[in-house]
Amino acid sequence: MAEQRTTAGAEDASLLKVLGNWDALALGFGAMIGFGWVVLTGGWIGSAGTMGATLAMVAGGVIMGVVGLTYAELTAAMPKAGGEHNFILRGMGPRWSFIGSWAITGGYVTIVAFEAVALPRTALYLFPGLNQIPLWEVAGSQVFLTWALVGALAAVVITFINIRGVKLAGVAQTFVVLFLLLIGLILIFGSFTGGSAGNMEPLFTGGAAGFFAVLVVVPFLFVGFDVIPQSAEEVKIPARQIGKLVVVAVLMATVWYVMTILTTSSAMPANEIVEADIATADAMGALFGSDLMAKVLIAGGIAGILTSWNSLLLGASRLMYSMARSGMLPAWFGKLHPTYRTPANALMFIGGLSFLAPFFGESMLVWLVDSGAPSIVIAYILVSVVFVILRRREPSMDRPLRVGGAGNGGLIIGIAAAVLCVALLSLYLPGMPAALTPPPWILFGLWWVLGMFFLFRIPGGIAPGEDAEHRLLAALRKR
Repeated sequence: MAEQRTTAGAEDASLLKVLGNWDALALGFGAMIGFGWVVLTGGWIGSAGTMGATLAMVAGGVIMGVVGLTYAELTAAMPKAGGEHNFILRGMGPRWSFIGSWAITGGYVTIVAFEAVALPRTALYLFPGLNQIPLWEVAGSQVFLTWALVGALAAVVITFINIRGVKLAGVAQTFVVLFLLLIGLILIFGSFTGGSAGNMEPLFTGGAAGFFAVLVVVPFLFVGFDVIPQSAEEVKIPARQIGKLVVVAVLMATVWYVMTILTTSSAMPANEIVEADIATADAMGALFGSDLMAKVLIAGGIAGILTSWNSLLLGASRLMYSMARSGMLPAWFGKLHPTYRTPANALMFIGGLSFLAPFFGESMLVWLVDSGAPSIVIAYILVSVVFVILRRREPSMDRPLRVGGAGNGGLIIGIAAAVLCVALLSLYLPGMPAALTPPPWILFGLWWVLGMFFLFRIPGGIAPGEDAEHRLLAALRKR
């Protein structure tokens, strides 16, 4: 086992530096723009009204932007595969690093599985006869073989693309993101030519509960900017630039979600939007008076599914690879493909989970969104805390990108990020406006029960620091 771990660590240098500026930005932005903007926008408008939903999304963007600033500095300072894993390992030590890495990996895996379920859900809009050969029911949702196979086969294709190499995955991401941006421009054009400001009434509804109902989905909608740190070892641009791309990706996603809310609400009266099957698609059709344009929007939704799926599969596999390289997970997860030098085993493991997800039916969509969100926020809290710790403990650490200037501005940003994320996490707890139902908590619990098995195998007493990974591997070799 010790020899395997050493081998996994030695293979680190084999990751290929092949991604440029646009590749990294497309991965981060594409990861955030998944399928939620297609199916959830109508619910946001119904819960909070047009401006209420817009303000909630802007507030969410600000929170993620503050967190993104901490990521930007840490990514520039430690441009290694694994992102959070390396930040927390240096600032808080191995066990905390595992908790943060396991948390964000859980969030990534739930969204990868979500996209595998969302794809056939979207395809059904285009092909109403897709549901053939009933299999079983899950939580009242009938699962059909043909429906499930759409998501399962897509999982095979996307996993294969990622195994073939990060450059191929990046090229595919670039083309799909460009198509997605084109759909956004068409939506804006349609809103100006066929929309009506009168349809945007009521501007506010639902009060504080409506606002928080939208705000609570922010971690799910914005997770993905942190894929840029995961791929930092494979990006051939200056470390300072990598950090800046994190913030740019968050800003772009905020603009995208606000645009979606405003254009959708301008298309139809609020009561029609709430009753629509897929509100954004129906809005596109109404703006242009064409069912064909609704299908074009659905094509954009499929593009969003593919970009998010591709990016988060890449990010999750790099996290598992990094944890295996540090000895926190079995060395099997750290094995690189002999030809393409990608973490093939980690990719196949996550791809296998996404292959199975569609066979659990549409009910999994909501459960997956809700179960992954608390884990994502936990990771963000730890990154914010470690940002503050490293600012205080290692003031002279090389920081190619230093946010907040040379004074205490950086500390204020780090503390604000931690406080905002703790407040966001509290929204999921029982008694709060957006409290989770039992099924998501069960999925959340199962992920962490599995995580506890690996956590307690990590030796205690290893102090944080720049060489913490080497000391951890040395301790594991003595076992």
